[in-house]
Amino acid sequence: MAKLLKRPLKLALIQLSTGPDKSANLARARSKVLEATSKGATLCVLPECFNSPYGTKHFPNYAETLLPSPPTKEQSPSFHALSELAKEAKAYLVGGSIPEYWEETKKYYNTSLTFDPNGKLLATHRKVHLFDIDIPGKISFHESEVLSPGNKVTIVDLPEYGKIAIAICYDIRFPELAMIAARKDCFLLLYPGAFNLTTGEMHWELLARGRAIDNEIYVGLCSPARDMSADYNAWGHSLLVNPNASIQSELDEKEGIAYADLDGDTIEETRKGIPIYTQRRFDVYPDVSAGKVKYEE
Repeated sequence: MAKLLKRPLKLALIQLSTGPDKSANLARARSKVLEATSKGATLCVLPECFNSPYGTKHFPNYAETLLPSPPTKEQSPSFHALSELAKEAKAYLVGGSIPEYWEETKKYYNTSLTFDPNGKLLATHRKVHLFDIDIPGKISFHESEVLSPGNKVTIVDLPEYGKIAIAICYDIRFPELAMIAARKDCFLLLYPGAFNLTTGEMHWELLARGRAIDNEIYVGLCSPARDMSADYNAWGHSLLVNPNASIQSELDEKEGIAYADLDGDTIEETRKGIPIYTQRRFDVYPDVSAGKVKYEE
């Protein structure tokens, strides 16, 4: 069987400080991505809502128009900033996520854009599962008050390396999405996310390690840095978990870059030692990746 990861890859998870000034956020993202690639990173990831404050009241104010694609610079300064940055850095760039407004549907989405080293758009992922929770005495948050959900699994082919999957934050709580991507031969699951101080402490690390051990592939989570003066306080702690569910790289709550070297041998050794891929009982339960799945590749 061919390796899922064809050659070693250096990943950078960029835990960015963001504020109300979109231009300043885009400039800060550029600075950090160029710092990461100067140290050898070939795949860089930005956080969820990296160009704006996170929160339902902010989404309409910061939303950009992405369709029809490509948008003009006036319609989406973030799209063009990411495209130009990927080309300047000569790296693959997962642009965290930005608020999107689609004129055709009159709806808002939480959307991630992935570009190749030539600045070409490779994939668009709209957050599939919206963050609607209510934990008494701790946090109540309802993205669905403003946002609409996406409707597909997003798989991106990086020709030199192999396939990765992109999802956003709350999507990580749904193992079906990860399992479908893994069974479509992805070597890495990436989740730009902004867990809060309640759910972050409870489940951030646990979910990352769970998705990794479920599928015996790499899992990366990329958060904004924590800002206690903001309306929404992100957990931080961006991390990369290896296929054996060990944390390979992790940050604290402050701005920084988590680097990790990924290789195909680690995936192969993990799967050889604990061969769940040849032990699944699809005569007992269904293969979620074999049914009717809407995905982009």
